[in-house]
Order: sequence, then C-alpha cells, then structure tokens
Amino acid sequence: MDFSLIFDYLPPLLNATLVTIMLAVVSVIFALILGFFSALARISKMKILRAIASVYISIFRGTPLLVQIFVIYYGLPQIDIAMNPISSSILALSLNAGSYLSESFRAAILAVDKGQMEAAVSMGMTYGQAMRRVILPQSIRIAIPTLSNTYIILIKDTSLVSVITVTELLQMSTLIIAKTFEPLTIYLIAAAIYWVVITFFTVVLDRFEKRTSRHVV
Repeated sequence: MDFSLIFDYLPPLLNATLVTIMLAVVSVIFALILGFFSALARISKMKILRAIASVYISIFRGTPLLVQIFVIYYGLPQIDIAMNPISSSILALSLNAGSYLSESFRAAILAVDKGQMEAAVSMGMTYGQAMRRVILPQSIRIAIPTLSNTYIILIKDTSLVSVITVTELLQMSTLIIAKTFEPLTIYLIAAAIYWVVITFFTVVLDRFEKRTSRHVV
C-alpha cells in the first residue's frame, strides 16, 4: 500500500465528500417534508389519502434503492422526464428516505396519549389546532432518535448514486483507482473519510437529541 497517495489525492476526495454531504442534507430536507405529510395522510380520515400514502410507502420500502435510482435516471427519460444525475440522485434518495420517515412520524404521532387530543378538543380547539399545537410538537420530539438514524443511513446510501456518474466520494475514489491501481489504499482512505463524517454527524445529532429529550413529557 502506498499511503503517500493521501497527500496527492486527499483534496479531490474532500471535494467529493462535500458533494456527498450536500446530497445527504438536501435529500433529508425533502425526505422530512415528504415523510411528514405522508404520515399525516396515513392517519387521515380520508380513505383516498391513506391509500395513496400506503402505496407510496409500500413501493419505496419494498424495492431496493439502487433499482429506484435506475428507474428514475434511466427509466423516466423514456416518458420524456429527464433529469441530470444530481437531480435524479436527490429525488431517489428523498423518496426512499421519505417512506421510512413517514412511518417514524406516524408512530410518533400515535405514541402521544389520546387523552391529550380529547383534552385539547374539549377546550374548544379544532382537530387541526389540536394537532398543530399539542400533538405534533410532542411527536416530533419523540421521532428525533429515529430521524437521526435515518439521516446517518442516508449519508451511507449516497454512495449508491455513484452508479449514475455522480462524482461523490465513492465515485471519485473509483476514478483515482483507475489512475493509480491502488484500490486498497484509496478505498481505505474513502472509508476513513466516511467514518469521520458519520461520526461527526452522529455526535451532533446525539447532542441535539439529548437537548430536545429534556422537554419530552
């Protein structure tokens, strides 16, 4: 192994790491929005909303993320919906993570004591007001540990979009290996960078979770 390659190729690997982080951050924002509203649809009294949300969750939890990436990037252009690799990646990662977050949000909402909804309604609040002011703030705090885990998994899942030529960390590693023929060294460096990034976000999210858990009833 030639670890002197670290000095030559660390800058492009770090630049690619920024792409990895960008993909994870943007995707988790869209996934949170999608997961939140699909969770509300799942507990809605309207059958059509429950059905749509159930089908979405079933499809994206029941098929591999890699297949979803291929369908979006290679399949959709056949029906005149073409996107560049970055947009395709964000869409696939968001839809996939959103389906898991939806179940996390739904479980957190259902975990709040039903008596609190009844108490809020008895005080004159509408169903929407009770959800917005009483139920949702508590359920979001309850869901934070699961949301943190989903984000960590999402960071690792970004490596899958290398198959559609997005130059994130794994793809950059592969390109460097094609020049240096040093797969063990380069992949170990890439693994170390993933570990550092994930450890950093794990520590940040753990601290955030501890701060918010103080306010959970």
